[in-house]
Amino acid sequence: MHAVFLDLDTVDRGDLDLASLRAQIPDAVFHPYTDDADALARIGHAEIVLLNKVRIDAAVFDHAPSLRCICMAATGTDNVDLAAAEAHGVAVYNVRDYGSQSVGEHVFALLLGLVRKLPDYHHAVQAGHWSESRLPFLLDFPIGELYGKRLAIVGHGVLGTTVARMADCFGMEVIVAERRGVAPRAGRVSFEAALEAADVLSLHCPLTPQTRNLIGTAELDLLGPDGLLINTARGGLVDAQALADALRSGRLGGAGLDVLDAEPPPANNPLLAGDIPNLIITPHVAWASRRARQTVIEQMAAALKAFLHGAEHPNRVV
Repeated sequence: MHAVFLDLDTVDRGDLDLASLRAQIPDAVFHPYTDDADALARIGHAEIVLLNKVRIDAAVFDHAPSLRCICMAATGTDNVDLAAAEAHGVAVYNVRDYGSQSVGEHVFALLLGLVRKLPDYHHAVQAGHWSESRLPFLLDFPIGELYGKRLAIVGHGVLGTTVARMADCFGMEVIVAERRGVAPRAGRVSFEAALEAADVLSLHCPLTPQTRNLIGTAELDLLGPDGLLINTARGGLVDAQALADALRSGRLGGAGLDVLDAEPPPANNPLLAGDIPNLIITPHVAWASRRARQTVIEQMAAALKAFLHGAEHPNRVV
């Protein structure tokens, strides 16, 4: 079958082994990147399309009669019109649970960076303050510890569970927040109570109409001036302006973000201003360890093998 990978560069930058994928689709065409507007032209008469972020709407399905299978290099499928795929008899597969270790470690990289004041000390060293010091060390920025701190987790799926397990290793107390407006089930606390009790809040829930701007001014005030926010889930969970204001005013202790509402972010995103203290932002790379990205390739290959042999596969979405 003719196949095309529309945006390989979103997964592989030349450091992955694609053999398992090529074994299933030996004649595939691999494009580094594809604009949404060029998707239909590049799909052409392909029967199999592999993609990560390219948008496939109903019009693409209407004008790609040969298309039989879409295999995604991501868990989220919001960029593919699943109803149109089903109506046209196109199978859709995603990948799952490939980066929990990578994301979990990134959560603690951000958290330790904030608690240990790593960016501040790094910049101080670069500015020559250590070289100019009369002491053999710098104590310019107060350093905290994770031990004994209370971590509240919003979204206790695979990722949230992984983060909870890692938190145990640091001697943190873990509490799991119930969804907002839902009576807490056994082993969970109400959403508001979790924020009030937390030293650290880590977000691992999906972005839905109900969770958009889940963390705004009121929620940040519940965390308080010593509270820390970590978001490696979806940028839209957090009101960007409210977070920028809370950090500037000292109403929140700090924030570590791997995601923003729009990606790549526009230059006028409130959180990209240069005067916001105690903020670490990384460019949506929590998931992207080499091991995690290789797992994406292996899962895609397994899904394609199942499709080509008419076998069931747990990662089939449509």
